[in-house]
Amino acid sequence: MQNIDQEIFNSIKLGDEKALEMLFHEYYQPLCQFAFSFLNDREEAEEVVQNSFVRIWEKRQEISIQTSAKAYLYQVIRNSCLNELKHQKVKIQHQKWSIMDGDGMEQSSDSMAIRGELEEKIKQAMQKLPEQCRLVFSLSRFEDLKYKEIADQLNISVKTVENQMGKALKIMRQELKEYLPLILLLLKNFLGP
Repeated sequence: MQNIDQEIFNSIKLGDEKALEMLFHEYYQPLCQFAFSFLNDREEAEEVVQNSFVRIWEKRQEISIQTSAKAYLYQVIRNSCLNELKHQKVKIQHQKWSIMDGDGMEQSSDSMAIRGELEEKIKQAMQKLPEQCRLVFSLSRFEDLKYKEIADQLNISVKTVENQMGKALKIMRQELKEYLPLILLLLKNFLGP
């Protein structure tokens, strides 16, 4: 079975859609069950598996399987589920901040303006990052992924992730250095005396 799956992956690399379809039909249900064990939501589990197969197709020429095809698929789903859980965590945190912004936490219009200005400056600074640098920075800082997880997701080495993060942080520090007083003021207004 392992050799057959390996041949199917080789065919997928060559652009054979039928090979992807065969792999999908073979592993879809077990992978959905596996994803469900992480997410406890059938629809989300199915969506994660479907999106993973789409990503496999999109990145088919970069696929390098060191173990069995089955182990590779389960690893992809595991990483996707962990990313989804982290994304949910970020969404919940954002919702908490949104509730705090508009509910009970009195924020002056000044601190809201400062926050808006700072968010805009961060977006502008991020646009100055090279594409891979920006992606690595976003996954680390906004999706809360570890370097190893980023490396696995982007099919690059951990060392490359470290280098890209170092470069991103250097550029971000340089771009945002004049806004440090704004950050401190925002924190002071948000956290209180």
